[in-house]
Amino acid sequence: MSRNAHRSPRWRDLRLVLRPFLATQPRALLLGCLLAAVTVLAGMALLGLSGWFITATALAGQHAATAFTFDVFMPSAGIRLLALGRTASRYGERLVTHDATFAVLAELRVRLFRGWARPEAARDLLMRPARLLFRLTADIDALESLYLRLFVPAAAALGAALLAGVVLGFMHVGMGVAIALWLCAIGWGLAFVIARRARQPARQRAHAVEALRARAVDLVAGQADLAMAGRLDAQRAALMNADAHLAQADLALNKLEAAAGFAYGSAGTLTLVGVLLAVGALVAEGVIGAPGAALALLIALTATEPFAALRRGALDAGRTWLAVRRLAPRLDPAVEEEGTRPSRAAHTSAVQVDQLTVMHPGSPVEVLSGVSLHLKAGERVALVGASGAGKSTLLSVIAGDLTPRAGQAQAQAACLLTQRTELFQDSLRDNLRLADPQASDERLWAVLHAAGLDADVRALATGLDTQLGEGGLGLSGGQSRRLALARLLLRPVPLWLLDEPTEALDAATAHDVLQRLAQQAGSRTLLIATHLRREAALADRLVCMAQGRIVADLRRSTDAGAFEAALRGLRPD
Repeated sequence: MSRNAHRSPRWRDLRLVLRPFLATQPRALLLGCLLAAVTVLAGMALLGLSGWFITATALAGQHAATAFTFDVFMPSAGIRLLALGRTASRYGERLVTHDATFAVLAELRVRLFRGWARPEAARDLLMRPARLLFRLTADIDALESLYLRLFVPAAAALGAALLAGVVLGFMHVGMGVAIALWLCAIGWGLAFVIARRARQPARQRAHAVEALRARAVDLVAGQADLAMAGRLDAQRAALMNADAHLAQADLALNKLEAAAGFAYGSAGTLTLVGVLLAVGALVAEGVIGAPGAALALLIALTATEPFAALRRGALDAGRTWLAVRRLAPRLDPAVEEEGTRPSRAAHTSAVQVDQLTVMHPGSPVEVLSGVSLHLKAGERVALVGASGAGKSTLLSVIAGDLTPRAGQAQAQAACLLTQRTELFQDSLRDNLRLADPQASDERLWAVLHAAGLDADVRALATGLDTQLGEGGLGLSGGQSRRLALARLLLRPVPLWLLDEPTEALDAATAHDVLQRLAQQAGSRTLLIATHLRREAALADRLVCMAQGRIVADLRRSTDAGAFEAALRGLRPD
């Protein structure tokens, strides 16, 4: 029972991956398998017919009577037809299979990215960027082996076994059945054994490559910090250790590949010897002649080649299976639907949070505990409290970037502006158009003017076409924040979530940014997480948080004294 429970998730993962894999290009994938089988069959028939023709011609040439009556044209035409057909089918197979594979992998990438567009995805990516980015690329590429090195060779091998069985079955039924069963048993059986033995070293290799890349990036990116901490040698040792594990896994796979080659070679030799003995007996009994014996031997010789092609796929099966296990949860339609379903509050209410409880993965501590918060449309509210009180976590839940353990959160369409400005290595124009891909240049200049950045951009030689470096390299901190503000203004949403929007800015720049925010907000609802007095002053309502709970809710209109006291208690500029 435990074994079935252990196997069930594995087969479920395989179904989750195979369903979109096969549904994307079903006809092309099937056509590719058929063309691969046709290519193998044409090659076997070509070699077998050529051997039969050469042998029969040699025998016919020994006597004048048979030499003049022997038909050389039909076999010659058949050989030419098979040669041309094999070339055409080989070209078609490569074209169709690779084109279908690339189309399927592209579709799987889209599905995978949708699976990542869920709450907590960005947080996970920031915590483990090297590992997750590697999986986004390497795991999808590993699925290529599933079709090109397993499904296609398996279809070709099945066709080879059937053809060998049919051809030899015309000579002797028992020999035809035996060769077909033997080829399927030994060919697929060896592939199964190789795949099982390759699973562990293939997994070790995948993990070693991840570790090697991550540690190499850490060594290069953090070289200064490691040197100051005296940890350069330790990081180098960790890098060498990962490289040693990778070499060990590669050595194990190379040894297994050599053993697999020997096993398939031995199986091919045994097959040829068995057919040789069988056709020898049939020739001795007069059932078949020398041409038929040559045909049978050459068919048997080529019938094992497609099964040997499974060797590469079997060796990659461990890596492919690991990719299936890691990708399946992100390709689950139920997860995708849940992750993309919006949660909208009523029109009269901007935010509705009820009995919210949040815990970070792996931690028993509640970051938010029983939090309830209701904002009417058009309100300006500041979440205030010390660092670690849960302000940013509450904003993340409302923005849909974090999944609560209990309770529910509903909000109008919102835009989040954090203290970290997310700018990309692209033109200034395209960084702005992330908020509105259809925005005209006139609209872009308008929001730049509203953000107080238009003069700086006009002073640049290439204006909106200015190329920014990674993270907005080329702009100062204040310019980057103004650019983020301009992008915020492009997004027509009724709710702005602001997480310490002027942190780390000088007082003059911060006050200017806040003034422009207040002017451009209009009738929008503002929810600001802050511990700064200048940011909280924008609000008409202060929600005080401590240790993941709301401890006070003060309004400027009704709790003027307490409101001003709480405002004065915040950190000044």
